[in-house]
Amino acid sequence: MTRIRLGMVGGGNDAFIGGVHRIASRIDGHFDLVAGALSSTPEKARASAEALGLDPARSYGSFEEMAEAEAAREDGIEAVSIVTPNHVHFPAAKAFLSRGIHVICDKPLTATFEDAEAMEKAVAESKALFILTHNYTGYPMIRQARQMVAGGALGKIRIVQVEYPQDWLTDAVETEGVKQAEWRTDPERSGAGGSIGDIGTHAYNLAGFVSGLTGAELAADLQSFGAGRKLDDNAHILLRYEGGARGMLWCSQVAPGNENGLRLRVYGETGGLEWAQEDPNYLWFTPHGEPTRRLTRNGPGAIDASTSVSRIPSGHPEGYLEGFATIYTEAAEAIRAVQGGASREAVMGVLPGIAAGLEGMAFIRACVASAGDNAAWTKL
Repeated sequence: MTRIRLGMVGGGNDAFIGGVHRIASRIDGHFDLVAGALSSTPEKARASAEALGLDPARSYGSFEEMAEAEAAREDGIEAVSIVTPNHVHFPAAKAFLSRGIHVICDKPLTATFEDAEAMEKAVAESKALFILTHNYTGYPMIRQARQMVAGGALGKIRIVQVEYPQDWLTDAVETEGVKQAEWRTDPERSGAGGSIGDIGTHAYNLAGFVSGLTGAELAADLQSFGAGRKLDDNAHILLRYEGGARGMLWCSQVAPGNENGLRLRVYGETGGLEWAQEDPNYLWFTPHGEPTRRLTRNGPGAIDASTSVSRIPSGHPEGYLEGFATIYTEAAEAIRAVQGGASREAVMGVLPGIAAGLEGMAFIRACVASAGDNAAWTKL
C-alpha cells in the first residue's frame, strides 16, 4: 500500500492541534508528511519544518506558494491538512481545492458564513474531496451508539442532551501570551463564535451524528464572563429538532474543574444511551424498564460499527488520538477510492464533509442571532 503524500498548513512548533493531526495521520500508516507551510512567518515555518525533518525545499513561507509548487511537482502532495486559525481555512482550502488536492480541514468550517458559502462553491467546483475533522465521530462507542439509534434500539428519539464544559479560559490567559487563547478569543481570527464555535460545534455535530436528527431552530443565551472578552465563553442553548424531538446544549470554557467534559445523552420511547468523552470506551444503554447495561469497546455486545474502528482489545484505553486517526484512515480510503475512479459522493460514508461544516456555521450564526434578540427562537 502506497502512502498518501500529505502536506500541512499551520501546525508549527507551538501549535497543539498540528501535532495531534500529524500523530493521527501516522497511526494507521496511510500518510507521509512531505511538505508544509507550518507558520504564518517564514522563519517559524522553516524552524518547524526542520524539527519535523521535512525537506527544506518543501518548507514554504505561505500556503499560496505551497499549493502552486506542490501542484507542479510530479511527486507533489495528494492531500493537505489545514490546522490554522479559522479565518485562514477558506483561502487555504480554496488554493488546494482549485488544484485538485484533497483537503482535510479542522473545524469549524470557516470564520464567517460568507466564507462558508464560498467554501461550498469551491468544493463543488473541485474534483477533490473535502473532509472536516469532527474527530469525536470517530470514537468506536459513538459509532456503536449511532448504529443502535438507527437500528431502533431506543425507539423514536424524544430528547437529546449534550454538554461540553472546559475551564481553561476561566482566567484571561489570552492576555498572558497563550497563543491558543489569543486567536480563539479574537473575532477577526475566530469568527462570531467563541465557545460555540470552538467546542459548541463539536457538541452540536455529535448530537446530530448519533441521534440522526436535524436541527430546526434554537434559543441561545450566550455569555462573555471573562473581563473584556469579545466572544462568548459560555452558552446555554435549547434545541428543537425536525420531527418534534427536543434538545439542550451547554458549552463552557469557564467551568472550573472541567477539562474536556464532552458528554452525550439520547433518550427515545423505549430506551436511553449515555456516553462521556473522558471515559470513551464505555456506552451506557438502558432499555426502558430494564437494568442499565455497560457496553464496552470491543467487549460483549460490541457491533461491527464500533469494532471495525477499534484497534486494540477491550480494557485497554483508546481515545482522542485514535478517534482522530479513524477520520484520517477513512479519509485515506476515500482518497484512494476517488483516485481509482469512484465518485466523491460514493466514498464519503460517515465522514464529515462540507455539509457538516455548513451545519456548524448555521449553528453559530443562529446562536449569535438568538442571543442578540434576548434568546428568541431562531431558525437554523
